[in-house]
Amino acid sequence: MSAEAALTGHGRVAADAAARGLVVEIFPRPAANSLTEAASLMGIEPSNIVKSLVVKRSDGTFLFALVPGGRSISWPKLRAVVGVNKLQMPPADVALGATGYERGTITPLGSTTAWPVYVDDGIRGRRVAMGAGEHGYSMFVEADALIEAFGAIVADISVPE
Repeated sequence: MSAEAALTGHGRVAADAAARGLVVEIFPRPAANSLTEAASLMGIEPSNIVKSLVVKRSDGTFLFALVPGGRSISWPKLRAVVGVNKLQMPPADVALGATGYERGTITPLGSTTAWPVYVDDGIRGRRVAMGAGEHGYSMFVEADALIEAFGAIVADISVPE
């Protein structure tokens, strides 16, 4: 087993970020019961927390949809950008199998499979917080650098919650 394959959680995130030349700041943080509480713990606005959601296509493949806090996926907008008629949120065990991460920790960085990344245009130009592959950890990253590192597709894919 390679050293990278032996990494789990935030170690996989850090290794993938380094391989991409992406600067991330991974840090431990207490559990939070809400977006507002998580933002308060990190000293940021809720909209600066980015949710990484794994979405299943009808052909059994997946994609990542990154949306800012306080917003949710707009299914019609995302389907139009992806060019498909059907997308769905998979059950937690399927998301884990697709990414190697549990819900609440999912990030494209270090995912066991490199799925395409779709980013809501509302996060451009911001320093954002995201899950870091393991419960009890988050990371800060410059959204534009993350978008570039993944060649992400940026579009209006969200609506207010």
